[in-house]
Amino acid sequence: MKKFIVLSLLFFISNNVLAAKATVLDIKAKNISTKTTNLKPSVVKLAMRAFYNSKRLGVRTKKPIITVIDYSLPSTKERLWVVDIEQEKILYSSMVAHGKYSGENHTTSFSNRVGSLQTSIGLFLTEGTYFGQDGYSLYMQGLEKGFNDNAKVRTIVFHGAPYVSKQFANAAGRIGRSWGCPAVEKHLAKPIINTIKDGTLIFAFYPDRNWLSNSKFINQSA
Repeated sequence: MKKFIVLSLLFFISNNVLAAKATVLDIKAKNISTKTTNLKPSVVKLAMRAFYNSKRLGVRTKKPIITVIDYSLPSTKERLWVVDIEQEKILYSSMVAHGKYSGENHTTSFSNRVGSLQTSIGLFLTEGTYFGQDGYSLYMQGLEKGFNDNAKVRTIVFHGAPYVSKQFANAAGRIGRSWGCPAVEKHLAKPIINTIKDGTLIFAFYPDRNWLSNSKFINQSA
């Protein structure tokens, strides 16, 4: 009987701790989402869960910053945000391109395959910078096997592009498309890259059932 009572008490405490953590994430997500447009609290919550789970799973990050991309939004809207989780601040927001074969204005398909020219979803870790054909750029390491772990082989990097602009969107009904890279507005590329380089997370979201069901970063209680 005593053993049953102890186990029941432990179960009750455990459930309440998890509920308290979930409540904290809900509150922080709502606070953050109200400071910008288009950013859904549910997406922020998943991004924060991925952030905290990544630390528990041994991913080394240097700042409490996560870049959130919501590919469920059309390319003509701002759908990338650099978020300071501790301060609950939006540091930057931008339109962001998806891959050439991932859709027109809306992102409809994703791939981790080399040569697909499609966007990958999931959690990435930023690395160092370099100057390439797209100017100042940032290396990204895909952390999710089967979803984005071919990012470096595919040369999926973070960079700016002239085709990511309101002018292009107004003329074409969509922004330009990349070869799978998350390309942002040209004038924002350098400040964003300098903020997120060398060990911060990028959370590329889309309500893909397979990823949502299998991602180790969002399917554990943070």
